[in-house]
Amino acid sequence: MRLTNLDMDALRSFVTGMDAGSFARAADRLGRSTSAVSAQLKKLEEQTGVALVRRLGRGLTLTDGGEALLSYARRLLELNDEAVSALRGVELEGWIRLGLQEDFGETVLPQVLGRFARAHPKVRIEGRIARNSELKDKIASGHLDLALAWDGGGAPATVERIAALPLCWLGAADGDPVWRRESGEPLPLAALEAPCLLRTIACEHLDRQSLAWRIAFVSPSLGGLWAATAAGLGIALRTPVGPPPSVRLLDPRSYGLPELPSLGLVLYRADKDIGPTAMHLAAIIKQALRETLRGEWLVQDTLA
Repeated sequence: MRLTNLDMDALRSFVTGMDAGSFARAADRLGRSTSAVSAQLKKLEEQTGVALVRRLGRGLTLTDGGEALLSYARRLLELNDEAVSALRGVELEGWIRLGLQEDFGETVLPQVLGRFARAHPKVRIEGRIARNSELKDKIASGHLDLALAWDGGGAPATVERIAALPLCWLGAADGDPVWRRESGEPLPLAALEAPCLLRTIACEHLDRQSLAWRIAFVSPSLGGLWAATAAGLGIALRTPVGPPPSVRLLDPRSYGLPELPSLGLVLYRADKDIGPTAMHLAAIIKQALRETLRGEWLVQDTLA
């Protein structure tokens, strides 16, 4: 049996089209015509012998075969890009200082560190998991080169907008609800120590609806916040990224809670010209987020 070599350019167009939500947007990102991208998709279908997408209303959705190929395609492209980066950057040395919000410590950081270390084994990364205010301060003072943080305004450096994540009320996954509006009792909040951007947002939205609240539990870390929420000590406000199975998202209408806005996720850079190694690390961070976050949350232009 003769093995088929899948076309890497066609795979990249396929993955870009699914990430962008349409192959027309993929064509814009890749600098190609829509007809050229469509031809590449047809080529992949011929190579694999299965239909990869089907039309659903005005859009496209993956077939079972397309869903399977998408997973393999991401891995193939990742390995291809890692190999090229490693060969081109084999002489790169030095160190990079990276900061991340605690929410992304388990979901994004392992991928980022692993990929970067394989591509640039001579470059040392100094990583820091910290709160938003600390990350911004260290970017402003030059103690970090890159920082993935919430967009709280007052940007101290070059900013790249990555995503807009919905804010959510969270409660214990098991047991009775810790609070309902009709109870007449102040809403118990589980929050991080001040200053905390999300704590401020929670209090502001409760005040706007004239809902009484009290701080029921304060934690210096996200792990403590999850533990208190899971134990039913209070309701927390966070994004859907990273909560453990012991907590669940609460429907605002069912519980009489305020509807919430989205929160911007940004990549701060200490300097506009951070050099090729740091730029590659930034690209790996964005790729990891593309694979971790839902497509509708992403700011597409920055992840091209």
